Amino acid sequence: MRISEREFAQLSAGKKAAKPKAPKETDTQNTIREYLRWHGWYVIRHQQSLGSLKGLSDLTAIKDGWTVYIEVKTLTGRLSEDQEKFRDNVIVHGGTYVVARRVEDVQFLCGVPVRELQARWMGRVVGE
Repeated sequence: MRISEREFAQLSAGKKAAKPKAPKETDTQNTIREYLRWHGWYVIRHQQSLGSLKGLSDLTAIKDGWTVYIEVKTLTGRLSEDQEKFRDNVIVHGGTYVVARRVEDVQFLCGVPVRELQARWMGRVVGE
């Protein structure tokens, strides 16, 4: 295990090293967006503001005519009531909704033809 000079100095002085911080939701969102774009997806980031649809997903990803709605959460984050309603409406109408806490949660969307993904995931929720 490697430690920084600062951490070594803290340990030598008898201080505990700072606990690593969990990634912010915005950082995870940006990483997911760039990862999907790298794999040919058109990704739209939604900004919530006055007049926006309550519960709208953070990202919408489109590829070969298929749309996926992605809600990004921290490792401990939960969907709000409005987000649950939006998710349920997406599913009722045959859409695909993903709750992603890290980039690995969307990797299944890459490297597989969209028709295969649609056959397996259309009208389903992935993650939670």
